[in-house]
Amino acid sequence: MSAEATNPEAHPEARPELRRRGRTRLDLRRLGRAALLGPTSRDRLPDAIGHVAEAHRAHYPDADLSILRRAYLLAETSHRGQMRKSGEPYITHPLAVTLILAELGAETTTLTASLLHDTVEDTDVTLDQVRAEFGDEVCFIVDGVTKVEKIDYGAAAEPETFRKMLVATGNDVRVMSIKLADRLHNMRTLGVMRPEKQARIAKVTRDVLIPLAERLGVQALKTELEDLVFAILHPEEYESTRALIAAHAGERDPLPAIADSVRGVLREAGITAEVQVRPRHFVSVHRIARTRGELRGSDFGRILVLVGENADCYAVLGELHTCFTPVVSEFKDFIATPKFNLYQSLHTAVATPEGYVAEVIVRTRQMHRVAEAGVVALGNPYATATPDAATDPDEERVDPTRPGWLSRLLDWQQSAPDPDTFWTVLRAELAQDREITVFRADGGTLGLPAGASCIDAAYAQHGAAAHGCIGARVNGRLTSLSSPLSDGDTVQLLLAQDASSGPAAEWLDHARTPAARIAISSWLEAHPDRAMAPTSAARAPLSVVGARGGGGNAVADLPDATVRLAGCCTPVPPDAVAGFLVRGGAVTVHRVHCAAVAQMRAVGRTSVAVHWRATADCRVTLRAESFGRPHLLADLTEAIAREGVEVVSATVEPPVEQRVRHSYTLQLPDAAGLPALMRAMRDVPGVYDVSRV
Repeated sequence: MSAEATNPEAHPEARPELRRRGRTRLDLRRLGRAALLGPTSRDRLPDAIGHVAEAHRAHYPDADLSILRRAYLLAETSHRGQMRKSGEPYITHPLAVTLILAELGAETTTLTASLLHDTVEDTDVTLDQVRAEFGDEVCFIVDGVTKVEKIDYGAAAEPETFRKMLVATGNDVRVMSIKLADRLHNMRTLGVMRPEKQARIAKVTRDVLIPLAERLGVQALKTELEDLVFAILHPEEYESTRALIAAHAGERDPLPAIADSVRGVLREAGITAEVQVRPRHFVSVHRIARTRGELRGSDFGRILVLVGENADCYAVLGELHTCFTPVVSEFKDFIATPKFNLYQSLHTAVATPEGYVAEVIVRTRQMHRVAEAGVVALGNPYATATPDAATDPDEERVDPTRPGWLSRLLDWQQSAPDPDTFWTVLRAELAQDREITVFRADGGTLGLPAGASCIDAAYAQHGAAAHGCIGARVNGRLTSLSSPLSDGDTVQLLLAQDASSGPAAEWLDHARTPAARIAISSWLEAHPDRAMAPTSAARAPLSVVGARGGGGNAVADLPDATVRLAGCCTPVPPDAVAGFLVRGGAVTVHRVHCAAVAQMRAVGRTSVAVHWRATADCRVTLRAESFGRPHLLADLTEAIAREGVEVVSATVEPPVEQRVRHSYTLQLPDAAGLPALMRAMRDVPGVYDVSRV
């Protein structure tokens, strides 16, 4: 992700109205960077609630601040006498969390819940009191952020707290917004704790909260959390990166001059744009150093171009690629194809005549706000909901901002009652940092992590019914269930009708989503004695009696000639046929469209007229293509027997990629029944094609 850990409106030049009013803005990025680069004063913020109110009014000029004042009074009186481990009054923590969210542009309900987020957990205030004073929405959010009691859950308290919080986030994404801001302030003040506790909190932040911040698009919090975790878990690498940044601070920075050139190019083109130089945060510098080795001055930051409309973004891109030398491999269009966390921008890189390469990000101001604040920038997602849907605590609200990954997480966590399993699988799920979208055959879509297979798609679409999945078509072509899917693929899943069908143990090797892995493991544990290998018959020699031993119902207009049906096309009445005289005086009979007919004529074989006898019985060889599953051979032979057809011989080849080929030589009492027989064989679950050999 390209956005740096800055407040989305932190730059005064981005908001002319703030210059006119002369109000001092609190730059979260500057404060966070200063905390990393050296010790800072721990003086109490003067009139902290006033700072919150001003920050909130910058985004919502008409906001009613009376509810914030009431929430502050309740929080201050409830926490009065409580102290943080740093020695500060406890009220400084909810105030700092609320200020972070206010700077990001959170709406009033979020800020109210943020001020109260620790009252139910750490004071005598109850949820009923919060509901009576501030309404159901604030009460729901406060309850979602409140930890479960350790006395009730013991060592499972932390996993169960996150489970509770994630379930609440599924109903209201503002719950996780507050948790992320809460963790950021705690990480900023983590230095007063023991090193081992710092490391434990930092690891949970790295494994769970930073991925959640990334997925919710809250880059302003995510990147600062990354830096703080980096400093605790990798102190030596952090110090090395810090030294790199400090050394660069004393050198000439080429980016301001490149930014001036970009401004000039856009000015001449008549494009109104704001051009900024954006320093990289610590972890970003560290990653670039590991990738590129020795860093140059232009590697320590990026150029950000802000415009008014989407079309202006592409106009800027055209001017940049015309007036500078573009680095083609660095171009990415996240406007046409946004990331799954709402992020939109154009990314490119240009080379200057001096030999510097500068990365450039182009976006609209609205895109910039969403890129920095993510779901926080969306305001209240329930503003247009009906009153009943917004207040009924027993009915799940439809969240227009709920992403696919969160819906998947909410589904699989219900199947993971064990806290250890939930905690382990949650971390593995969040480690999947990319998502793909595949299209279902019925026109719907499935959001899956990158690397997901057809097995994952089956469980995402069909749940427990996917146990009977026997194959898939991807983009119209048959493929094995283990095949990985790519973004934009169309997948059609084929399910068996046999209720006893179940997954194979090998499916676990190809399942990537927790929902699939948990469902497969549960089924295998419940059926320990089931052998899931496809049923196959011993290989037998193919016996096509009609083709080798005689002419069946075919009669040649050549007295005393031996007539044989060709094995390459196995003609049966009422096929149009052609006969040819071959060695030994025999007549071989082919269907007229068989490729061998042209070959016979090309080599000068004598043509012999043939016709069918009046008797209706005939012999034919059919090939069935199917997916391997238990009882498949028995089901096929049963379907053949129901049509009154005799099996003369059969061959079942060993399965290849879960696909099996069956060949049957059959004696039909009436050739007219062949189409019905082939349909009956195709109707057997798992069979996807039946053809004549």
